Amino acid sequence: MPDAATPEQRLAVGILLAESYSYAYPEDPPLLSEKEAVGLTHLSPDEKAEHFVIWDKDRALGWGVLSYDMKQNLHAAHARLVVHPETRRQGHGRALTYALEDAARRAGRTLITFGTTSRAPAGEAYARTLNAEPALPMRQSQLDLTALDPALIDRWLVRPGGEPYCLHTWTVIPDDFLERAADMMMVMNTAPRGDLEVDDWTITPEMIRAWDAMIAEAGETRFMMAVEDTRTAQLDGYTEVFWTPERASLVYQGATAVRPSARGLGLGKWLKAAMLRHVQQHCPGARWVRTNNANVNEAMLGINVALGFEPWASFTEWQLKLA
Repeated sequence: MPDAATPEQRLAVGILLAESYSYAYPEDPPLLSEKEAVGLTHLSPDEKAEHFVIWDKDRALGWGVLSYDMKQNLHAAHARLVVHPETRRQGHGRALTYALEDAARRAGRTLITFGTTSRAPAGEAYARTLNAEPALPMRQSQLDLTALDPALIDRWLVRPGGEPYCLHTWTVIPDDFLERAADMMMVMNTAPRGDLEVDDWTITPEMIRAWDAMIAEAGETRFMMAVEDTRTAQLDGYTEVFWTPERASLVYQGATAVRPSARGLGLGKWLKAAMLRHVQQHCPGARWVRTNNANVNEAMLGINVALGFEPWASFTEWQLKLA
């Protein structure tokens, strides 16, 4: 486990992750090995993780982690598996897979989910050898901020006079909004899940504060914007992005969601436009914004295409059912 590992061991895994990422995404700003090592210890409340490493003396050749919640989706676990590009086709991936499957069975899990990207096609090929199911195909899109149409953003920022909605911008959600924010974030349960056999997730204020701490420890900045209905004080929509100054050119778009009862009012366009304008003003050096959308999520894909997001890769969330 990372907490029991030495700093040198954690850094070795961080180097593995950074070098493997650079192999798959050579045009991206490189990951920072030290920060990847710190992230190995990050867990949400009620979450457990088991790590497995293949070593060659002090060098990590392969790494796998199985994480799962102890209170929700008790049948499911999520896996990550990375083998260094220089040491593939030596059985390391298979050995790690056996260890992850065994850990899942010991934990009473019958379903393992994991993701692959077309930027690393070996992952998809390997997933098919496991007889895993491509349960949620997604499109990875990227926006060139230098090509963003400022007139479009201006139009989307115009709101009807006298409407009851106001916009909040936070890096850390204030305490008096925390319960409402947790309730709002669960709107993501309405996002398409394809054929993934997982239940809705409950988000708690404790989870949000734990995520805040992990984001801060990683040296990352999360900007969140939320729409409040001032008649009820309910938060009806939100969007978030993640940015790291050391990898300044790339911004990751996280979740964007609007309550079903508030859809059709342009709140999604408002949120997306306001956030992109905010990124331009508060993320120096930012050039690209990258996001994932389920292929069947026509509403969000339509907004992103209108903003100028272009296809960049495909990402697939797989599920493996254990006997």
